[in-house]
Amino acid sequence: MRKINLFLKRLIDILGSLIGLIIILPILIVISFLIKLTSKGPIFFRQERLGKDGKVFNIIKFRTMVVNAENIGDGLTIKSENDNRITKIGRFLKATSLDELPQLINVLKGEMSLVGPRPPVTYYPYNGYDNYPDWAKTRFLMRPGMTGLAQVTVRNSVSWDERIRIDIEYVNKSNLWLDVKILFITFQKIFKRENIYLQVKNDSGADSK
Repeated sequence: MRKINLFLKRLIDILGSLIGLIIILPILIVISFLIKLTSKGPIFFRQERLGKDGKVFNIIKFRTMVVNAENIGDGLTIKSENDNRITKIGRFLKATSLDELPQLINVLKGEMSLVGPRPPVTYYPYNGYDNYPDWAKTRFLMRPGMTGLAQVTVRNSVSWDERIRIDIEYVNKSNLWLDVKILFITFQKIFKRENIYLQVKNDSGADSK
């Protein structure tokens, strides 16, 4: 039964990401234009993340901060939406999670899923997959997601280890109905701003959005 669920999950990922990219293409074009118009630097931000089985891949997001933000001010930490390293359009993109839309490309490529544990950066909260404790490696048994159980429950309000435990709960209970519920709650929360910046890393660090 689990194998069937995983097959259907991947089929939905392919169809969902392909149809989604076609539908939102005008939005992607507008956002790209606004990013180039309001700040210097590339449209997209790419960063190495840990995926299924600890495999490294490059996640794709819209750039929301100034170039070289990790070496300015508070470094990897974003304390509030008033951080002056966040661009004008970037503040809106972060608040609405629209900066995550390019990850549909990662989903289509098979590097991510629509729903799953969020992919951490390679060096945080543990430095490399091999340094994760054995109990925590369970979260890497499934493709990372654009959204997940931790994002619709605790988001960034608890420690990474606690979020990992919630990710493992998702992995153990994963089914299509649970994915549908998580996606539905995600759409409800898009315009809610609670726990967006608490314990969040900037575009150069870990996130759990």
